[in-house]
Amino acid sequence: MSKVIEHWEPESATFWQQEGRGIARRNLWISIPALTLAFVIWQVWSVAVLNMPHIGFNYSQNQLFWLAALPALSGATLRIFYSFMVPIFGGRRWTAISTASLLIPAMGIGMAVQDPGTSYPTMLILALLCGFGGGNFSSSMSNISFFFPKAEKGTALGLNAGLGNLGVSVVQFVVPIVITLGLFGMLGGEPQTWVQGESSKQIWLQNAGFIWVPFILLSTLAAWFGMNDLASAKASFADQAVIFKRKHNWLMCWLYIGTFGSFIGFSAGFPLLIKSQFPQLEPTQYVFWGPLVGALARPLGGWLSDRIGGAKVTQAVFALMIVAVLGVLYFLPHQGEGGNFYGFFAMFLCLFTLTGIGNGSTFMQVPLIFLTLHLRSAANDEVAQKQAAAEASKEAAAVLGFSGAIGAYGGFFIPKSYGSSIALTGGVEAALYGFIVFYISCLLLNNWYYARKNAELPC
Repeated sequence: MSKVIEHWEPESATFWQQEGRGIARRNLWISIPALTLAFVIWQVWSVAVLNMPHIGFNYSQNQLFWLAALPALSGATLRIFYSFMVPIFGGRRWTAISTASLLIPAMGIGMAVQDPGTSYPTMLILALLCGFGGGNFSSSMSNISFFFPKAEKGTALGLNAGLGNLGVSVVQFVVPIVITLGLFGMLGGEPQTWVQGESSKQIWLQNAGFIWVPFILLSTLAAWFGMNDLASAKASFADQAVIFKRKHNWLMCWLYIGTFGSFIGFSAGFPLLIKSQFPQLEPTQYVFWGPLVGALARPLGGWLSDRIGGAKVTQAVFALMIVAVLGVLYFLPHQGEGGNFYGFFAMFLCLFTLTGIGNGSTFMQVPLIFLTLHLRSAANDEVAQKQAAAEASKEAAAVLGFSGAIGAYGGFFIPKSYGSSIALTGGVEAALYGFIVFYISCLLLNNWYYARKNAELPC
């Protein structure tokens, strides 16, 4: 089959059954591991920073927070540009290029952490380059949205994003294991001596980067040879830029900060948050569970939304997230005293699960919102309706990417809000109360525009 598909009509039941579904699913299943690896590289610093002080890197707590937070900042910014790349370059080409770009930070980290004399600015640059992984999400979701009919978009986007999000949990589970093993022999470099108090051991922190290199290469080749570009998805930046005039683009960006921004922010800040609030515990034993349940919950959010409506699911998510944050506050230690880690951990697992469901539901809302907008303004004839649906698909794809970009800034602000709250008040409570206020605003906006009876655009 040609790598460029000229005719693509997923809303036609005949076309979908005869050839569309098979092609769409093949592109989806190649997209998922590429996106998983993107999340792995994006979040690798969240684990690596825990070990750096023990092998000779004399960085302050604030410097470590910056290394954990900067990938989210650069990734969110890159997402703004990546949002528009698929209609310009094609989904197959851009997936292969953007996946291959992950080799730069993966190999760079592997080389830099072997020398405690590596300058801090060099580490900051590598942290920024990990943003390549964060940027991939917007282009990946934009690409997959073109392949599926509206009846299956929620599930497809939920699978792509949910299994892609698993990369956060994968990196937080795998890295603590692989750094204890000399996997690459002489090619992987010498081990470092890890020291804490009177304890010491040999580790290979470079494996945090090197372990992903062969998988990135395989995924790049799979994308180049196995995916397709859709001619009907072609659009210039000017064609897509119309979304900046759409009110509902900005509203969905706000809601997505509340769902995905919370997911990636909690993921990036969870290891250091546990270490600061419960210093007697080893964070790596627990941190991967949160991103794991959040990622697995995302397809559920898409599936539920396809059946009962995305706005209803999103409304329930924000209401329950407020309750869960209050639960976190209840179980926190206060002024270093009391606290219950297992209660705290359970509340955070609830939060991660809810963010995953909300990620799926908000991304199901976007295509329906823009399809409804365009169909309402189109003439009531078949040609006009088809043209309206095609324009809606292009705009929705751009909004999915752009809202993913804006939402990703939560990965920077949440870890930094913990640090700022501790610096200003001595605890993280102020940051958590700020989250509650924000979730209330999301609850009200979603209800007014999308969830209530007689809403402007029920979805």
